[in-house]
Amino acid sequence: MLEISNANFLIALAVTTAAGLATGLGSLLVIFAKKPNARLLAFGLAFAAGAMVYVSLTEILDKSVLAFTTAYGDQLGFTFGTLAFLGGVLFIVAIDRLVPNPHERLDADDPYFRENNASYIKRVGLLTAVAITAHNFPEGLATFFATLSNPGVGMPLAFAIAIHNIPEGIAIAVPVYFATNNKLYAFLACLLSGLAEPIGALIGYAVLRPFLSEPVFGVVFGLIAGVMVFLALDELLPAAKRYARGHETVYGLVAGMAALAISLVLFKW
Repeated sequence: MLEISNANFLIALAVTTAAGLATGLGSLLVIFAKKPNARLLAFGLAFAAGAMVYVSLTEILDKSVLAFTTAYGDQLGFTFGTLAFLGGVLFIVAIDRLVPNPHERLDADDPYFRENNASYIKRVGLLTAVAITAHNFPEGLATFFATLSNPGVGMPLAFAIAIHNIPEGIAIAVPVYFATNNKLYAFLACLLSGLAEPIGALIGYAVLRPFLSEPVFGVVFGLIAGVMVFLALDELLPAAKRYARGHETVYGLVAGMAALAISLVLFKW
């Protein structure tokens, strides 16, 4: 079993918690903003997607292959790392099929939310919060283990996930606020959903801690890479494209990759 220091554990947990609580920022945008800037939101979503894809394919997947290689040699290491990556894609696809994430349909400008039907909208808000909370568990696990292994990888990933969590906070806050007209309820609903990330990290760590070894880290990092790439391509980029009015999506995507690449270079000095 690999030994993990208390300091590394606390840093990883703090970073994961901060990323999860970014959902609260989404609620504040709904509560206090007169009208969100759609083009800025598009750029931000694409930026997060670019950062997540880049770090997943250049760092996290590489860590999976390296961990397996340490245990089994070069050929099996690359093979097992690739299989773990594909397993992560299948894992998040299964979650998405079982609990569809509805946040892409939740828009404050949609006439659907202007209907005077508080009980129905409240139920939609609850279902939305449950769905997004379910999606937050694997994101929390990804951030936690990436930071636990290397803060230079985990912190940029946490930043990308935090950006991703802001529109999810908007998705939860819109129906809750419209149904209850209570700012505190909308904010608390987002906060509780965001807490699913550190809770998911703690549960995953508690389950895996007795078995932590190079092959286990290989599996975890491969799964994380697959999950992150799928989320970026399936959720962030399509959402960014919907809000874009021009080239914000491709500019954000490239900027996210560039920012992540530069941050990783700086962390290695």
